[in-house]
Amino acid sequence: MKNLLAGARALGTGFGLIVRSPRLLLIGAIPALLSAVLLLGSLGALLYFSSDLVTALTPFADGWTDWLRQAFRVVLGVALVGAAALLGSISFIALTLLIGGPFYEHIAEQAEQRLGLDTADDGAGFARQLGRGVRDAVKLVLVALAGAVVLFALGFVPVLGQTVVPVLGAVFGAWVVALEMVGLVFARRGLTVRDRHRSLAANKASTLGFGLPTYLLCLVPVLQLVIIIAAVVAATLLAHRQLDGTEGTGTSPERPTVRE
Repeated sequence: MKNLLAGARALGTGFGLIVRSPRLLLIGAIPALLSAVLLLGSLGALLYFSSDLVTALTPFADGWTDWLRQAFRVVLGVALVGAAALLGSISFIALTLLIGGPFYEHIAEQAEQRLGLDTADDGAGFARQLGRGVRDAVKLVLVALAGAVVLFALGFVPVLGQTVVPVLGAVFGAWVVALEMVGLVFARRGLTVRDRHRSLAANKASTLGFGLPTYLLCLVPVLQLVIIIAAVVAATLLAHRQLDGTEGTGTSPERPTVRE
């Protein structure tokens, strides 16, 4: 419970820092806005064409009775849109970090300085760091896609699909979000997505304490533009705690000294 709350408090620390730093808030909001427009536009298009798409995907149902065919296609359409929304909500952060990589790298570095954290890296140049970022983003989107497909299939299971699956979806989304967000610090030290997973798995409570509220708040339109910036700061703090072995010790700084 202590580490669970520590993960949530890290997000609060991120809020505190960006609220006092309007310049960082503006810098981080631009790529988040672009990602939100792209993903919401795609989801809107899917909603608009969902009926035609489901009909094209189920020609085998044309010979069924009207009520059965319509019921099946409605359920399939809802599940398809739900899976797309889950994938979009998880991919939002990966896409935003990819679009605004240099912006969020700057925010993470500012957070490290203001929180008194180590700013060292492995000495890789900009091109190499960009290549890592693109590669890692693709890997995480593929992971998110695989998870969305599994949850999509489970959604058809009676009772389970309406009770357990939404909870699993939130937990899965929180985990992927945490993997994405800590990448700014891990990648700068030359660590891979697998290294991130191992580190977060060793600190499950704080990971979910940070990832779950971040994931759920990112589902709220407009609010997500602020949440992702606060989450960059929170993930920077969380990553340093785990990499420096201070998780749960209370030695990491909690109160930033904000300087403009």
